[in-house]
Amino acid sequence: MNDNVPILFALQASRAFGEAVGAKLGLPLAPHEEREFEDGEHKARPLGSVRGGDVYVLHSLYGEPGQSANDKLCRLLFFIAALKDAAAARVTAVVPYLAYARKDRRSQPRDPVTTRYVACLFEAVGVDCVLTLDVHNPAAFQNAFRCRTEELEARNLLVDHLVPALGAADVTVVSPDAGGVKRADRFRERLAAVLGRPVGAAFAEKYRRQGVVSGEALVGDVAGRTCIVVDDLIAAGTTVVRTAEACRERGAARVLAAATHGLFAAAANTVLAASCVEHVVVTDSVPPFRVTDPAFRAKLTVLRVAGLVADAIRQLHEDGSIVALKDR
Repeated sequence: MNDNVPILFALQASRAFGEAVGAKLGLPLAPHEEREFEDGEHKARPLGSVRGGDVYVLHSLYGEPGQSANDKLCRLLFFIAALKDAAAARVTAVVPYLAYARKDRRSQPRDPVTTRYVACLFEAVGVDCVLTLDVHNPAAFQNAFRCRTEELEARNLLVDHLVPALGAADVTVVSPDAGGVKRADRFRERLAAVLGRPVGAAFAEKYRRQGVVSGEALVGDVAGRTCIVVDDLIAAGTTVVRTAEACRERGAARVLAAATHGLFAAAANTVLAASCVEHVVVTDSVPPFRVTDPAFRAKLTVLRVAGLVADAIRQLHEDGSIVALKDR
């Protein structure tokens, strides 16, 4: 084994993404076996030696037909454990979309803090590092894990994509809730630097209780401006749309939306296709397999993040800085 070369695996459901990352690294995916049993159980094992190796396992934990997020999490954990049992020196879980990252606190009595429970599972199988992309709450993510964690940000990719569409317009970056203000502000700072002019800030009022969303206020100047609603993910699309409608009601000229993870679950096709949101940009951390409405498909752009993930793996393998990737 060449100790200077990382070993890259991608479980079957993430194989296409893994091959794209491998191509950026100039590495083939390491061979492995995944076997299904009649009763729904499964196993996965490496087909070559990993002894003493620096191993990276890529698997994005979104649910899809045939494999739920729970199925994928279980497969990833078992495979990591098998790699550690096979004497891998270091195993990094590369998880572009991390399931359960939204349930990071108790919002009512006896609520689970599922992010922490997931962290315990990763630690129990001996993972050395978890590398992910734009988690819901970075502080909660960092505090949940006792192993090393690294978070990549798609902000620069999203900004660079949107800049040509903005022209000379006055722009305001809008957070759909108070909790996302810091994320939106980092996006705003990057956008202002690229545009070379000031960019405004705004945020919407949002409360969620028993699955019901409420809140009407919008703080910030949006009249006559191009508004960009920024969030970590779009699930059903209702949060983005209600924020976009609030912007238009207060005189916004255009509304665009940017998020790292496009889950597009439930009625997202219908909600976003019929909305005043002119354009939606996400990354391929979650493939847009749920996007079926032609009207929504025409509004949607999906950016590839394989290059960013590959750069992060290269930095980790060489004991370099992930922070440097955020500043590029």
